[in-house]
Amino acid sequence: MTRADATSAVRPRRKYAPRLPPEQRREQLLDAAFEVTRRSGLHDLSMESVAVEAGVGKPVLYTVFRTRADLVAGLLEREHRRAVAQVLDTMPTDLTVAGPTAAYTGTVTAFVDVVLANPTRWRLILTAPDTAPIEYRDHLRAARSAVLARAVDLARAGIALEPALTGLDPELLAHTMMSFAEMLGRLAVADPERYTSDRLATYAHALANLIPAPASTSTPG
Repeated sequence: MTRADATSAVRPRRKYAPRLPPEQRREQLLDAAFEVTRRSGLHDLSMESVAVEAGVGKPVLYTVFRTRADLVAGLLEREHRRAVAQVLDTMPTDLTVAGPTAAYTGTVTAFVDVVLANPTRWRLILTAPDTAPIEYRDHLRAARSAVLARAVDLARAGIALEPALTGLDPELLAHTMMSFAEMLGRLAVADPERYTSDRLATYAHALANLIPAPASTSTPG
């Protein structure tokens, strides 16, 4: 037996990743990137760590994502798309059913529950655009714009239904509601045992009920 034959007999055979359709491979790699992010955070995400997590060689990874920036953009685009769909699902479409106060409280409760169900996703989504990785900022701004547009419509409908809100700017009210909901979401992600869904929902409900009765504009006769 030659030395080459002996070396070949001792060296373990390299494991090759099974062939997958392109879209299935892409999802597998994004799932691996998501898991690495869950453990280590987005800024520590590397091509090598994702390849190891997915159980593939780096050449396989590079056939789908040519750079780390491409990988991060793909992950964040997928997660923000899923997150926006979740948020929009929590927002009511008809305020006349429960009224603006109950609708907003219910929306905040549902939003916090969604955040707690997938904190890794929401750590990405609730990152302020200016502090997010540069390759994600446009995606994050687009996601916020989609949610804000729905919130403006709801704020306008709420103002029309609730006399105490008359005179408020619907766009500014929508920004206020979004900022408040995002603040609760960040608390829920940072410390879910302390800031439970029930605690945050109770607080949101109490604030919503502080809307004062409209002041009388009539002059004494």
